[in-house]
Amino acid sequence: MAEKHWRFDDRLRGLTRSYRGIRKIAALPADENGAMSLVSVFAVLILTILLGMVMNVGKAADHKIRMQNAADAIAYSGGTVLARGMNALAFSNHLLCDVFALTAFMREARDRNAESFVPDILGAWNEEAPIFLQSHFAKFIPLASAIPAKTPLEQELVRAFSDWVAAASERILPTLEYILAEELIPQYQRAVVAAFPDIAQQAALEVARRNGSPSFGRGDMLGVLWRTSVVPVGGAGEWVEPTLPVVDPLNDPSPEQPQNLADAQTQRRAQAQHYLGLWNSRAMYFFDREAKMSRFSSLWRNFTCGQLEQLLQEYEMGNLPFLIRDTGNEIVDPNDHLDRYFTFVGVAYWHPMRPLLPGLFRHPITADTVTFAQVRVFVPRRRLIWMYQVPGSDNPLGGVPGDFPELPSEDDPPPPGDGHWEVVRQPVPEHWDLWNQHWSCQLTPATVDTLPAILQTRPPLPEFAGWDLQLPNLAGLSTADIQYISPH
Repeated sequence: MAEKHWRFDDRLRGLTRSYRGIRKIAALPADENGAMSLVSVFAVLILTILLGMVMNVGKAADHKIRMQNAADAIAYSGGTVLARGMNALAFSNHLLCDVFALTAFMREARDRNAESFVPDILGAWNEEAPIFLQSHFAKFIPLASAIPAKTPLEQELVRAFSDWVAAASERILPTLEYILAEELIPQYQRAVVAAFPDIAQQAALEVARRNGSPSFGRGDMLGVLWRTSVVPVGGAGEWVEPTLPVVDPLNDPSPEQPQNLADAQTQRRAQAQHYLGLWNSRAMYFFDREAKMSRFSSLWRNFTCGQLEQLLQEYEMGNLPFLIRDTGNEIVDPNDHLDRYFTFVGVAYWHPMRPLLPGLFRHPITADTVTFAQVRVFVPRRRLIWMYQVPGSDNPLGGVPGDFPELPSEDDPPPPGDGHWEVVRQPVPEHWDLWNQHWSCQLTPATVDTLPAILQTRPPLPEFAGWDLQLPNLAGLSTADIQYISPH
């Protein structure tokens, strides 16, 4: 009986436990314990995905801005170097002609031809001076005594000036003769034509590297300055056709060489005569105003001009200035000419961006990233500036260093009235040639027809030797199509 009671109690306890378990299972959907843990897991997961998305978008935006800034800097820095090369050639052209003028000046100082005629001229004045005593005009009579008193002074002035310039010539003339004999200035100009394109390319590479730092594991950013003929600036291509749009008249293989030689000789003569005139105007200023009886200023100018002509004949086929490639009357299509010789394209290359959470986000472009910008080398137009004008005077107050107005003499009356400010154009030249030292560069919209070919051509530079560069496949897109994609 006790055994049966024990079995019944045991069976009752089992049913009670089963009933309680069933009640717990039945109440499980209404149990809120631990619900926040599951929500937190899903919230953290979603926030992590959103954070990865936002950071990827931020990295992509930063990547695009940095690369476009790099392309702009590549094009502008390379164009600036090339513009400075043009200015260096223009400066050295002026220097060459100034050396010719100063050499002629110093040769006359050495030979003293003008001085040899002065005693006879002043002696003729002394012989004719007594004639003024017979004049019927009272104001001419004092000349009979004034002329003999002044001629020794002018003779002494001519002698002192001749001794001074002869002493200067003894020191300066050998150096000038050496510069012309060795053709040092044309050698420098050829070095400029050969070196400045390589300097521009190195500047493009360095600018790209600086814009690519920090790289975030993507390696160095590289940059290339391209010519519109789909050839990089500098390198071996300079032997075929130089990047700088200039012509060396002595080493010009084109059929236009005879005409280029004649143009170079004509321009050299005109500029050398201009500089000789400036030297003579400064040196003969006192003789033109205070020592006219000796006619020394006229004699000096004539003999220095003769020395210059003899010097130009001596170097008829040497020491010629560089010329601009094609002048205005030889250009058929100005836009094509500008695109071919004065326009360049800067391109930046970088490895693709590494996305965060690469298992979840994938970069859609497998090729390396490429951005571009276009620059043009040109002579800017004169800008509007404020300038202070003084009535009655041709010389405005102010100016640039080295531009000094002539000081008024005692015989010049003071200008009437007060000055005033006016808006005028800058007094700078605008002509496109190698006598203008105001070459500059400017970023322009990328419109050259060869842009697709440039973007799909692997740069033949040593810096790209170890890089398996994956260029974009433009699938026959034109420049106009690329502008719709990237209207830079």
